[in-house]
Amino acid sequence: MSNRDIIVIGGSAGATAPLKQILGRLPADLPAAVFIVLHIPAQGIGILSAVASNAGPLPVRQAESGMKIEPGQIYLAAPDHHLLLSGNQVFLGRGPRENMVRPAIDALFRSAALSHGPRVIGVLLSGLLSDGAAGLNAIKRCGGMTVVQDPMDAISDEMPRRAMEATTVDLCVPGATMGDVLSELVREQAGAVLPIPPEIRLEVEIAAGDRIGSDKLLTVADPVALTCPGCGGVLSEVKESRPMRFRCQVGHGYTVDALAKEQEGRVDEALRVALRIIEERAELVHRMAADGRRSGRLAVAEMYEARAAEYREYADMIRRVVLQSLDPAVHKREA
Repeated sequence: MSNRDIIVIGGSAGATAPLKQILGRLPADLPAAVFIVLHIPAQGIGILSAVASNAGPLPVRQAESGMKIEPGQIYLAAPDHHLLLSGNQVFLGRGPRENMVRPAIDALFRSAALSHGPRVIGVLLSGLLSDGAAGLNAIKRCGGMTVVQDPMDAISDEMPRRAMEATTVDLCVPGATMGDVLSELVREQAGAVLPIPPEIRLEVEIAAGDRIGSDKLLTVADPVALTCPGCGGVLSEVKESRPMRFRCQVGHGYTVDALAKEQEGRVDEALRVALRIIEERAELVHRMAADGRRSGRLAVAEMYEARAAEYREYADMIRRVVLQSLDPAVHKREA
């Protein structure tokens, strides 16, 4: 039986500090390979050097397709590519974004679960929303071990908390001690190999860039009356997913909270566009009323003035909604 020789780490907002602590505590003879996804901009620079400078004795490499997986190596996701594991090699995928990001934590975690099952240790650090929760659940379902940063220790506690809601996490530890914990876990024998759920395999194919189509998607998800923010296509709810997730026919993926966050921004944008159009309409009708008075058409002028006042009321109403959407708690207290 093999030891737990694959460590996958995901993090977002606030993850840099605990990641430095973890890498600084890993020994030079670590009998495992480490793979890291941090949410970084498509043109992000300096991440590799920042991680490498705090990696202790272990070498850090930016992942490239075809790289052989070797113990004692740290592989960092490349910007704008999903970091995937396929057998004993690294693969970079250009599949659709998941939760508006690429590389996505969930994509790495699922591919590790698919290829290495019980040999995987999944680690989720500080971050916003529920990125990584579905991937950590996939690792657990495939027999791997799951570890999260203690939410009380995290700068942004949403990611570890959502993961603990989505699956039965094996360990919850502070960032300062996680490196020592991982150093012990990798020397343990891996558990039994479990059957791979079909949706995990399909979603790894999506991250790799394979075309799925509606027929394949229907095998793992049910269409719902929601629109994909990324492409405008129909969304489908992934069956029995923890946390609740959606996919479109193109492959864009969203957890329910990420979808709500994206919709919130679009609603705000739509309201502001509507506000601008109504204010412009009110100004135009006001000018038409003034022109009517100048030309002696008083009845027409009065009609346009009434309509201008009505448009201004609509504009004020939308303005209040926009302000409330920015900070609903403040407006609730004022009410």
